[in-house]
Amino acid sequence: MKVRDIQEFMEAWAPPDIAWERDNVGLQTGDPGTRLRGILVALDVTEGIAREAIRRGANLIVSHHPLLFRPLRTVTNGTPRERCLAALIRKGVALYSAHTNLDFTRDGTSFALADALGVTVEGFLKSPFTLEDKIVTFVPPSHADRVASAMAEAGGGRIGEYENCSFRTAGRGTFRGTGTSHPAIGRKGVLEEVEEVRLEMAAPRRTVGKVVRAMIGAHPYEEVAYDVYPLENTSAEYGMGTIGSLRRSVTLRQFLATVRSALGAPALRWTGDPRSSVQKVALCGGSGSDLLPDAVRSGADVFVTADVRYHTYQEAEGTIALVDAGHYETEIPVVASVVARLRREIQSRGERIPVRAASQSTNPVRGHM
Repeated sequence: MKVRDIQEFMEAWAPPDIAWERDNVGLQTGDPGTRLRGILVALDVTEGIAREAIRRGANLIVSHHPLLFRPLRTVTNGTPRERCLAALIRKGVALYSAHTNLDFTRDGTSFALADALGVTVEGFLKSPFTLEDKIVTFVPPSHADRVASAMAEAGGGRIGEYENCSFRTAGRGTFRGTGTSHPAIGRKGVLEEVEEVRLEMAAPRRTVGKVVRAMIGAHPYEEVAYDVYPLENTSAEYGMGTIGSLRRSVTLRQFLATVRSALGAPALRWTGDPRSSVQKVALCGGSGSDLLPDAVRSGADVFVTADVRYHTYQEAEGTIALVDAGHYETEIPVVASVVARLRREIQSRGERIPVRAASQSTNPVRGHM
């Protein structure tokens, strides 16, 4: 396997087009064609993480937070970030980062947080993404199955847990080929009227080009007529935060103890009645306080996130318990999720490439009790 194989796998799970528009995700440094010797997964990329990757023989780091978030003007070893980047390049270690795209995908950051806290996820807290197009083409009935199958194999026709989804309407099409045409049906220079099927299939926007190429390749016509329409349907695969439930109701005081223990948080910042009942839980790993109105609308008893501002606690009073468990603490569970997925993918390909989670904490925040 090569670096590009991991890049493609990660981007099929957490596509870059769902990332925050000012984010910098993807391959940050390294040659996509490099053969993999080992992978280190970390939340952040620091000089210590770079040294650990080199020491453990990993030539790819998969991180959550990008090393290159803002443009660098120089690489002179003058700052920790410059020294880290220089070390990676010098030692041939590639770096791939999945940041807000990993936050916004199913089984991503907030799902990992929910799992760590024993919350059974029911869905996303907010689903704002419209990421699909509909492809429509016109094909002879004899070739409808062939064209639909080609489109599905290229990534079209997936609706939730259903595959090969299409809609077909019978109709009649007309055409007249020019003197240089080579019609698959009828004769050139003659106005033809033929039975056709209007074949419709949705596809993720990022795969539309691939699906269209597959459709054209399987189509019998010399010139393929097709339309691509943007859809306003919100995606079931991508969203912000999660909403779910505990197996049984507990008090807020008990829930706070669980959060602190499960995440290893030195302290929690919170508001709410410690005697109140908690069963329905809203979560967003990292900076998710902007989702407070969505958490309230969801009917959750508590909202767990990080980087909560003072006035946000005031907004929450009397409506929902609000817990700030720390940025690092609410995101670190996703590292284990990435490790597990990469190991399964590598094993499914019959490869033996070690994938390890970073052994050191990169949390710059300390608590004082």
